[in-house]
Amino acid sequence: MTQRYVLAIDQGTTSSRCMVFDRHARLVGMAQRTHRQHYPRSGWVEQDAVEIWRTVERIVPAALRDAGVAVEQVAAIGIANQRETTVVWDRKTGVPVRLAIVWQDVRTEELVERLRELPGAQRIRELTGLPLATYFAAPRLRWLLDSVDGLRERAERGEVLFGTMESWLIWNLTGGEHVTDVTNAGRTLLMNLTTRRWDEELLRFFDIPRAVLPRIESSTGDFGTARTVAPGVRIGAALGDQHAALFGQTCFAPGETECTYGTGGFLMMNTGTELVRSEHGLLTTIGYQVGPEPVYALEGPIAVTGSLVQWLRDIVGLIATAPEIETLANTVDDNGGCYLVPAFSGLYAPHWRSDARGLLIGLTSYVTKGHLARAVLEATAWQTRDVVEAMNADAGLRATSLRVAGGMATNNLLMQIIADVLDIPVTRPLVTETVSLGAAYAAGLAVGYWPDLQGLRRNWRVAAQWRPCPARTVRDAEYEQWQRAVQLSVGWVRPAAGSPPKPD
Repeated sequence: MTQRYVLAIDQGTTSSRCMVFDRHARLVGMAQRTHRQHYPRSGWVEQDAVEIWRTVERIVPAALRDAGVAVEQVAAIGIANQRETTVVWDRKTGVPVRLAIVWQDVRTEELVERLRELPGAQRIRELTGLPLATYFAAPRLRWLLDSVDGLRERAERGEVLFGTMESWLIWNLTGGEHVTDVTNAGRTLLMNLTTRRWDEELLRFFDIPRAVLPRIESSTGDFGTARTVAPGVRIGAALGDQHAALFGQTCFAPGETECTYGTGGFLMMNTGTELVRSEHGLLTTIGYQVGPEPVYALEGPIAVTGSLVQWLRDIVGLIATAPEIETLANTVDDNGGCYLVPAFSGLYAPHWRSDARGLLIGLTSYVTKGHLARAVLEATAWQTRDVVEAMNADAGLRATSLRVAGGMATNNLLMQIIADVLDIPVTRPLVTETVSLGAAYAAGLAVGYWPDLQGLRRNWRVAAQWRPCPARTVRDAEYEQWQRAVQLSVGWVRPAAGSPPKPD
C-alpha cells in the first residue's frame, strides 16, 4: 500500500512555508521562501499578492521533493494564513487591482474614527465579537473602494473579488473557486458571529457590495481541487493562522489554552460551542469549525514579546544574540525589584491603552544587567497572566495548562517563569510548527486521512513541560507590583496614528 501524506501551506506575514506530514504527524518535508514588504508611507504596509502566489508555486513542489513524495501520494491540502490582509483582484484576469494591504497597516485610522461616529457603530462588537478597528479587513476594503478610481463601480457589477490570503491562494490553486472559511471571514467585521454569514446590516454600515465577497465554508470541507502546483489534490481546509495553532495544539475541550510566542504573543482559549462575549478586553472569535457547529474561542493579542528581546539585542546592545538572554537572566534569582512594561506603541489585550508607553521602574544601585534581562523575560510572563486572568473571568473557566509554540517557546527559563506566574503547567509539543500542523490536521479530517479529533490527540506528544515551583503568595505579590507598573505606564501620551485600537 502506497504511503500517503497531507500537505500544509502556511502563508505568513513575512514568508510562506509548505510542510508535508505523515499519518503520525511527523514532518517529512519542508520548503520556505520570504516575500517583500512594502512601506510606501508611514503606517502603510503592503505586499505583492502575485509575488506571494509565485512563492507558493515554488515551495509546494520543493517541499514534495524534500519529502521524496509524489503529488499522487498527497491526500489533501490545508491552508493557514496571515489574517486580515486584504486583496482585491479582477474576476476575469486574476490581476490584483493594487498591492495587498497588510493587517499591520493603519492607513484606515481616520476612516475608522469617522465610522465610529455613525449610527450603528455600537452594534459592531455585538454582531462580530470584535471592536471597530483598523486591525480588521472591512475598513481596508472600504478604503480601496473609495480610493481606487472606478473600483466601486466594478465591485457593484461583480467584476472584482475580495479575499484574505487563503481566498487568494485557493482561487489561484483551483482556477476560480472564490471561498473563505469562518475563521477568516470572522476577522473582516462583515460576518455575523452567530449566523456565520455575511451580515446585511454590516454590509450597509461599511458600504460593501455583496458581489465581491467569497462564500463562507466551515474550516474543513471541500474548497475545490487544485489544478496547478498539486493537480488533482483536494483542498480540504482553511484557517487563520492563530486558529490553526489552536487546532494543531489539539485544544479541543473548553478551557484548553494555547499561546504562540513570536514577535508578539497570541493566546487563545477554547470556550466550547457557546459564544462567550468578553467583558474583560478580549476578542470573541470562532476557534474552528469541523462539523455543523463552530467551536468558539477567546483571543488575547499581546503586541510585544519576542520583539522585546530583539530590542534588548539590537537597540540596547545588552546581548549579542537572542539566546544569550536566557544565560544572562539565569545569573540572578529574581528581577531585583525592577519591572519593564513594553508598551512601545501602547498596550493590547486586555488593557487596550493606546496612551501607554514603555516603562522601566524599580531601579536601584543593586540592579544588574542580569536583573534587566530577567525583567525582559518576566514582561512576557506578566502579560500572559493578564490575558489568562481575563480569559478565566470571561469564560467562567480556569485554564489548567498552557500549550506553547513559537520561537520564544525554546527559552526554557521563560517557560518556567510563565508556569510559575500562571501557577499551571506549561507544555511544549514535540512538533512546534503548530500552525502548519493545524492546517494539515483539518485537511486530513476532511478526507478521512485521520478519523476523528481523538485520533489527532493521540498524535500530540510532549517535548518538554514546566511545572510551577515558587510559592503562589510570592508570585501574587510580584503580580501586584506588575499591575502597579502597568498603571504608571498609561496616560503618557495622547492616542496617535499607529496606536492599538481601544475596543468600543
